[in-house]
Amino acid sequence: MNTRKKYTPEYKKEIVKLVTETGKKPAQVAKDIGVHEATLYKWLSQYTSYGKDAFPGKGNLRNDAKEMREMKKKIADLEEENAILKKAMAIFSKDVR
Repeated sequence: MNTRKKYTPEYKKEIVKLVTETGKKPAQVAKDIGVHEATLYKWLSQYTSYGKDAFPGKGNLRNDAKEMREMKKKIADLEEENAILKKAMAIFSKDVR
């Protein structure tokens, strides 16, 4: 059975700092720590893109993703509220004779 290794966000940040601050080649660092080279490049890319929010951890979202989720929920709620109000307007505006 294949089990994937899980690395903490702190570990990933330390490895990225090792590459960026010491100037070591990513391929050599990957070989030294026993991580696939592509994995290390992915960590570098994420750190470059998101900085300190790069590795939020399992089940957590980066701040921008969290805000996006909240906005989408608010939009859905407002659309539902709008649909209810339209139905209510249709009911109350019917001609009662």
